[in-house]
Amino acid sequence: MRILVVEDELDLQEGIADGLRIDGYAVDTCDNGEDAYELLYEVDYDLVVLDLNLPKWDGLEVLAKIRDEKPELKVLILSARSSVHDKVKGLDIGANDYLAKPFDFAELEARIRNLLRRKFVQESRMLTCGAIHVDLSKRVAVVHDMEVSLTKKEFALLEYFLLNKDRVVSQEELIEHVWDQHADSFSGAIRVHIATLRKKLKAIINYDPIGTKIGEGYLLLDKGDDAHA
Repeated sequence: MRILVVEDELDLQEGIADGLRIDGYAVDTCDNGEDAYELLYEVDYDLVVLDLNLPKWDGLEVLAKIRDEKPELKVLILSARSSVHDKVKGLDIGANDYLAKPFDFAELEARIRNLLRRKFVQESRMLTCGAIHVDLSKRVAVVHDMEVSLTKKEFALLEYFLLNKDRVVSQEELIEHVWDQHADSFSGAIRVHIATLRKKLKAIINYDPIGTKIGEGYLLLDKGDDAHA
């Protein structure tokens, strides 16, 4: 999942971004409302963590533009404005959640997980396809009751495939949602990570669970049917 963190306190911005990257998310950052709007125009983010006290454009102004142009995008306001009036105003404009500073990072993680589950109409904390299971809360993958050791990027790929298991996912879409703004779309990184993920899963379930549609992308399989074309 790809997240934009908009925060002008650079130490806090860096701390949030580093923590979310450890969780396996692709994270972009910026420190003002104008740059945030430009990034939101260019990139299809899954969620935005948005401060309110921003230079150039205020966070509420950015939020209003998001709701006008990207009504489905999940927005979590993170702000020192902790009064009931400010919370109500932010939620009325269209924020999906509101977390006041100071905050516990574990609570921020939990709120992000909850919003992303809602984005994909996923009420359970478990994602499943055949013998493959992913626990979104514990951030672990299990196949045939065996926990699979995955890198953060491999886990992020598997999570995205499971959230979109009924359709083909293109390489461009994976770049948009699993990699951050520093990704090189021509580096072959996607193919390398998918190859290692395939190898780890296939070693347990004895078939390749990631099908390839040539010229289209990848899809997750729940049985060993041939999905290469």
